[in-house]
Amino acid sequence: MQSNNPVFRRSEEFNRSGANAYGNQYAGGASYQGYGSDPSTWGTGEPGSGVETPARSGATMTIDSVVQKTAVTLGVVLVAAFATWVLTPPLDSQENLGTLYGALVVGSLGALVLSLVNSFKRKVSPALVLAFAALEGVAMGAFSKVIDNAIAPGNHIVVQAVIGTFAAFAGTLAAYKFFNIKVGDKFRTFVVAAMFGMVALGLMELVLSIFNAQLGLYGFGGLGLLMAIGGLVLGIFMLILDFDFVEQGVANRLPEVESWRAAFGLTVTLVWIYTNLLRILAILQQD
Repeated sequence: MQSNNPVFRRSEEFNRSGANAYGNQYAGGASYQGYGSDPSTWGTGEPGSGVETPARSGATMTIDSVVQKTAVTLGVVLVAAFATWVLTPPLDSQENLGTLYGALVVGSLGALVLSLVNSFKRKVSPALVLAFAALEGVAMGAFSKVIDNAIAPGNHIVVQAVIGTFAAFAGTLAAYKFFNIKVGDKFRTFVVAAMFGMVALGLMELVLSIFNAQLGLYGFGGLGLLMAIGGLVLGIFMLILDFDFVEQGVANRLPEVESWRAAFGLTVTLVWIYTNLLRILAILQQD
């Protein structure tokens, strides 16, 4: 199954499923081409799948390996965010505000570049994933400090947003498992198209801000609130896609290194959810 998620579609491993994974469908007397000539290299496949899966050597991706790699990646994000919060000066002057904005710009641009590299890189690199996490943490720490001090001081909205993000993760995972949610191609296409649409709107707003003509899509007014709510809902949908791809990867017995790709995708989604949730709380609680 070809992935529409840009994080996973560049991985040949994640795009293998069923007959498309290890061989071509039998047609016109042609033989399967995905298997070696030595039967000893063939796997037994999943019970009831009707498709034999080639045996893999070495460790394979498991739920535990994905959880471990995701915990490490998120840990780097949180450490970098906390360090940025503590080491940057308080917002008591315009100069200090400029320093914090500088950290936000550097972290955001660096994370954006590495997110594109990780998304389109066929072979996942754990070092690049962790470097992305560190830069994302710098951006998230700076953004959180600006919002907490300038928009809603004293309301502890950062702590509320962190708790809300993990609650959204746990709730979505529970719903995915208990309700046995199945992800179809139309749902994938819609979520990815909506995600790129929101990114495009953000770039448009950035360009318009240069000419002092913002639409307020990412501001802290009513329109900004609607966009943040839409972004939060989209983040939940992105989590469902992440869970589906992890499930597919474990079922296809991918190499363990692919757990880093899954961790990267989950980290991107959780940061997306946190950012939109923080904006919602700031708008609702601003003085």
